[in-house]
Amino acid sequence: MILHADHLDEIDTTARQLLAEGRHQSVWLFEGDMGAGKTTLIKAICRVLGVLSIVQSPTFSIVNEYTTHEGHSIYHFDCYRLRNEMEALDIGIEEYMDSGNYCFIEWPERIASLWPATYYQIHISADPAGRRTVKTVLVE
Repeated sequence: MILHADHLDEIDTTARQLLAEGRHQSVWLFEGDMGAGKTTLIKAICRVLGVLSIVQSPTFSIVNEYTTHEGHSIYHFDCYRLRNEMEALDIGIEEYMDSGNYCFIEWPERIASLWPATYYQIHISADPAGRRTVKTVLVE
C-alpha cells in the first residue's frame, strides 16, 4: 500500500488506514530518514488506538510503554542509539516482540537480525514541500 499525506491534519486518517491493513501484526517496523515523521505517525496510531498517556520518542529510554483505555500495552522503541543488537537483547526486545502487544520500532535496521518472521514494515519519506509518502509491506 502507498499512502500520501500533504498536511499534518491527514495523519489520523493515515493511521486508521495503516491499522486496517496491519491490525493482525503486532510488530511494526518504521523506517525513514531523520525527521521523516516516524514518531509523529506513531503518535497518531497510538491516539487512534486510545492511548491515555503522552506519546513521545523513546530516544533516551530506548522503549516506552503506553496503555490504551482498554488496558492493552503498546511498546514504542527507538533503536537509533543502540550500539549493537546485543543492547536490544539486553533490554528484552525479543520478549516484547513475543508478547503479542503492538511493538512500534523506529530505526529497526539497527536490529535487523532480530526481526520476527512476521511483521508490518512502514517506510516514510518526505519531499522538500513536506508531503509524506508512506509505503507498507506486510510480511507474513
